[in-house]
Amino acid sequence: MKSPRYLFSILLTLSVSLTSMIIIQASTHPVAESPQWLTFEGGEGPGKGKHIVLITADQEYRSEQSFPMMAGILAKYHGFHCTVLFGVNEEGLVDPTMPVFPKKGEEDKFKSHSIPGLEHLAKADLVIFKTRLLTLPEDQKKHIVNYIDSGKPIVGIRTANHGFRGPLPYKIDGKQVNWGKLLGGAFMNHHGNWHRDSTRGDIVEAMKDHPILTGVKDIWGPSDVYRTYKEGESLPEDCTALVFGQPLIGREKGGLSNPKKIPLPVVWFKNWKTSDGKTARVVQSTMGSGKDLESPGLRRLIINAAYWSMGMEKQISPTSSVDYTGEYKPLVSGFNYEKLGVIPQMPSAYRPQSKE
Repeated sequence: MKSPRYLFSILLTLSVSLTSMIIIQASTHPVAESPQWLTFEGGEGPGKGKHIVLITADQEYRSEQSFPMMAGILAKYHGFHCTVLFGVNEEGLVDPTMPVFPKKGEEDKFKSHSIPGLEHLAKADLVIFKTRLLTLPEDQKKHIVNYIDSGKPIVGIRTANHGFRGPLPYKIDGKQVNWGKLLGGAFMNHHGNWHRDSTRGDIVEAMKDHPILTGVKDIWGPSDVYRTYKEGESLPEDCTALVFGQPLIGREKGGLSNPKKIPLPVVWFKNWKTSDGKTARVVQSTMGSGKDLESPGLRRLIINAAYWSMGMEKQISPTSSVDYTGEYKPLVSGFNYEKLGVIPQMPSAYRPQSKE
């Protein structure tokens, strides 16, 4: 017969093993790994146990590079599990070169877009959108509608405010919900000179103590300012501007202000009421090209926006890291794909290569 001390030792070992298994299981990423998307396991940090989905499907501003970079930062330094979903072609390749409009007379040849993995939005605590004029299958649209009607937060970056071609199947009280207006203003035009001006982000003095602006300074990017409302008007009443964008002459940091272009809001927040009255926090930044996100100030602002949108503003730190976790050399924005070196690739090609 085994001694009581031996039996106790066995029970203690089993208890420790079981506890370890529970801890490991609790920290496991909620989305299984797949060649169709990228997952980033959250490390230690305030976001531990939370899951952020980032959707990249634009054709101009290289979010297929910037969103994996941002996911790496959010996971490694802030503790969030992250999943990056990509717009892909029929071969399953991430393909920013896919047209958004059919050629005249070739409407029957137009191919709709696809974002594998949208069912995982049901497991998200936050979704960050960077889509542009997408035509999606109805089943994929429904996953997006289910999320935005859930009352969970939304962050839109750059082209997100004209993220879909045609309406989403989303109505409240029989009225069609306009996606751009949900975000606080759809794209109307380029206010700065497209691919010629850059943008200096100036913090609204009255809002300098807002949690999203904690530790944020020196915002600049080589993309131009978007106009989201008619001249002489302003942001909708339910939106509060945090940053105004001043168009600068040329695409070099420190350029002179364009005297013909007034500053317009480039970052704002609002609340969104869902069909059953739930309230969701929404943040939109019309800055956010791949090159814009080389600005540590803009990266910090968007990471702060993620915290704030999930009600975690008390955990925002002005000194938390927003450093790259791997090499980040985004290609230049634009549609001249061959010249710029933009080619369809597997999602795995966009995972940042670790510095360690």
